Amino acid sequence: MSAPNNAQRPATGCNHGTHIGTSACAAVTRARDLFCSKGPLSAGGFRGETRAVAKSYRLGFGRRAVNRMMTALLRLGVPAPQRTSHLMTTYGRNSGLERTTPVNLVEADGERWLVSPYGDVGWVHNLRANRALQLRRGRARESLVAEEVGAEEAGPILKRYVQQVRVTAAFFDARRTDPVEGFVAEAGRHPVFRLRSPA
Repeated sequence: MSAPNNAQRPATGCNHGTHIGTSACAAVTRARDLFCSKGPLSAGGFRGETRAVAKSYRLGFGRRAVNRMMTALLRLGVPAPQRTSHLMTTYGRNSGLERTTPVNLVEADGERWLVSPYGDVGWVHNLRANRALQLRRGRARESLVAEEVGAEEAGPILKRYVQQVRVTAAFFDARRTDPVEGFVAEAGRHPVFRLRSPA
């Protein structure tokens, strides 16, 4: 008797741009499910867009675990959870030490944008003090500078970000289907940076 079809799938059958093995392939799929789900997570943690107020960000155990998983995959060169995902290194505003975190960029109109959906987190303060940063995925590294933009310029990028990284929708008052004006109105709570090559 032949084995079921799903038992015949090869361990190398993932489609993530590189052979990473079954366990890592599953991790990439899980990361993409978390960040790119067809329906955003509501403030209560369920699918759908019904919510009364945007969530407040807290770096809890679950978020730390996801960040560790993404960091490990990106160091291997796996674009997880998206092709625009990278490890970003900034420099501590007080210590000057390197600080690395996974990020998802927005690509629009030939430019790349860095979004902080969770507000003024540590790397935002670092970039305001020192605009230099480094993007890394696998062996590829790129040095860039970040330029923070105003609300009018940030609004369309925030809307695109929420559509792209839907798990962050619960941290916005504007819904992903709302007009850009809704995102402009809350841009002060979600810093946006244009990325450029050093002069």
